[in-house]
Amino acid sequence: MNWTPEELQALVDEHSIVLFMKGNPNEPQCGFSNRAAQVLQQLGEDFASLNVLSHPTAIPSVCAWSDFPTMPQIFVNGELIGGSDIAMEMLQDGSLRQMYDEGRSA
Repeated sequence: MNWTPEELQALVDEHSIVLFMKGNPNEPQCGFSNRAAQVLQQLGEDFASLNVLSHPTAIPSVCAWSDFPTMPQIFVNGELIGGSDIAMEMLQDGSLRQMYDEGRSA
């Protein structure tokens, strides 16, 4: 599927946490996507995931829309936080939990 910017925005608006990844959380197709999924699983909150390998133009479509050049991409409360390294740091210092909780209470 080739997602339009409107479809991507609607997905991010609909879910508190969205992970654009290679593969899916149960069958990641790269190490960085695996780490991102594990970080979000450790957070313990539901999240939506999209497999960017499902269509040849999915990765460039998502990257152009988000203005972020790499995968995976994690959005929390509509805001791009980045990839797996940033998510891991945020999980460890507690800022990922804080960001999620602040969005839920807003």
